Amino acid sequence: MNENNNRQQGLQIDLPQDVAQGEYANFAIITHGSSDFVVDFARVLPGVPKAQVCSRVILAPEHAKRLLGALQENIMRYEAEFGTIRIPTQEPQAIAPFDLSKGEAS
Repeated sequence: MNENNNRQQGLQIDLPQDVAQGEYANFAIITHGSSDFVVDFARVLPGVPKAQVCSRVILAPEHAKRLLGALQENIMRYEAEFGTIRIPTQEPQAIAPFDLSKGEAS
């Protein structure tokens, strides 16, 4: 997760063309057990009653914490360059497609 460590170790990353296109997600569900964190990225679309998971990432707890730190650092850099990211306080208009009280996707 640390860019400097990866450069020092000479890590090379292959990015296949089909993966480079990326997946759009506007909803994430995070669950965890004692040995891993599972992050499901999904798309919630207006008028569609069911969200579609487009990607699942499974992380060891240590890597989840490193990801958290990397996201915090990158958000700080982004806001320094482009301004504060504003999160609307209004509740979403769509009905959540999952029973969020259980902490996992159905």
